[in-house]
Amino acid sequence: MNIGIYIYDDAKVLDFSGPFEVFSTASRLSEPSGLFNVILIAQNPGPVRARGGFSINPSHSIDNHPPLDVLVVAGGVHTAELQKTDVIRWIARISERTQLTASVCTGAFLLAEAGLLTGRSATTHWEDIPDLRTCYPDIQVLDNRRWVDEDDVITSGGISAGIDMSLHLVSRLGGMTLAELTAKQMEFDWRCDNDPDT
Repeated sequence: MNIGIYIYDDAKVLDFSGPFEVFSTASRLSEPSGLFNVILIAQNPGPVRARGGFSINPSHSIDNHPPLDVLVVAGGVHTAELQKTDVIRWIARISERTQLTASVCTGAFLLAEAGLLTGRSATTHWEDIPDLRTCYPDIQVLDNRRWVDEDDVITSGGISAGIDMSLHLVSRLGGMTLAELTAKQMEFDWRCDNDPDT
């Protein structure tokens, strides 16, 4: 399965590196190995400068990538991305073909702008929940959730919550045993139930 992670300037580093690590680790542990092929995608070819000046070289652009089974949209300083109509159209178009589309943190704003969250429940970083509610009143924005699963669209809270969500995606795509093995290998304390009351 091809897992594409969309990144951009001022994306939060853990928003894309966390899911990348989850899927690449799960791929090594899967039986047979190689279940997931994880790639980083940017709007254009060339380096992307993430938060803190972290420079990363995506392997593909939105105009040049293999067919995707899963799209994950990272969060970060997302306001400029919302103005890029070609990016928003790409997200909407690609999501029609993927099994799952997901976002980490403020990546939810890009999914919302692409119309993927209309009439659905979603979440984002706790600090941005009021803005998501104000900007997109047709979304039921949930507090205190590490991730929200709406069948083919999944959103997560901020930063490290993207790891929880990615493990959840692994459990859906490769089984709970693989997800648990991945969390153990990463020494990550995964709350797989996602119940805010427990």
